[in-house]
Amino acid sequence: MDVREKIIAFIKIRGPVLPVQVSKEIKLDILMSSAYLSELVSNKKLKISYLKIGGSPLYYAQGQEAKLQNFTSNLHEKEKRIYELLSQKKILRDNELEPLSRATIRQIKDFAVPLQVNYQGNVEVFWKWHLLPTEEAEKEIKLILKGPEVAEEKPAVSQEKEEIKEIKKEPIEKEEKKEITEKKKEKIKKPQLQKPSNFINQVTDYFNKNKIEIIEKNELRKNSEIDFIIKVPSSVGDLTYFCKAKNKKKINDGDLSSTFIQSQSKKLPVLFMTTGELTKKAKEMLEKEFKGMQIKKIE
Repeated sequence: MDVREKIIAFIKIRGPVLPVQVSKEIKLDILMSSAYLSELVSNKKLKISYLKIGGSPLYYAQGQEAKLQNFTSNLHEKEKRIYELLSQKKILRDNELEPLSRATIRQIKDFAVPLQVNYQGNVEVFWKWHLLPTEEAEKEIKLILKGPEVAEEKPAVSQEKEEIKEIKKEPIEKEEKKEITEKKKEKIKKPQLQKPSNFINQVTDYFNKNKIEIIEKNELRKNSEIDFIIKVPSSVGDLTYFCKAKNKKKINDGDLSSTFIQSQSKKLPVLFMTTGELTKKAKEMLEKEFKGMQIKKIE
């Protein structure tokens, strides 16, 4: 059985679990185990909690959301209070919460699901208990908006995207404007992307300038992803590296994890070359877990 399949099978039986538990089960060190877990989350095979146990998140499978409640003793006191309130009420109206509660509810993202409601020309945010079906949430929100005598009109309720769930202190309306602005910027930048033939030239030009010899080359995706085995000159002689070259605007933790696993399987140090930038989470992972990985941005 493949390591990834073994991890998924274990979590489906035991989840939610910590990385150290997975490490013991698959008999690999915590670094490799964390890399596999990050890759599985990135590929949407597993989920990861916002809740931390001693600084580590929990990993779980689809359908195990209710089991996260077994770990709520790790919430802070303020988070526990808003968690208890939401678990009892099932629906909370954002603008009726006290300022401290409004900030705190945005921290318990495993249990509080934000819903955007359009009603009579106004947009409001409600918070749904994570296990409450959306249809039931709509009925509860309708009662709150219109009282016991509910007309047939149904308020338009839509669960917000993952980007909205990442909001911490900024109001949701402000975050949405920010996303729209970012999308517009991306559209403006698209015509400036380099021609398909340039990426491989960029990589090989860098190799030539630095006297790096290509031993093997495998173009996985045209103008997008290339794997190399290279020899890098050094003061102690040539060093053999596994090199991943990616033409991608944002490099996430999943990109680093899968590359790290590849390099470990080849028992080679790794050089990651990219035209893009690392996400915040990828930078944190690079500093904490992949300290030996070399990152090179190419222009």
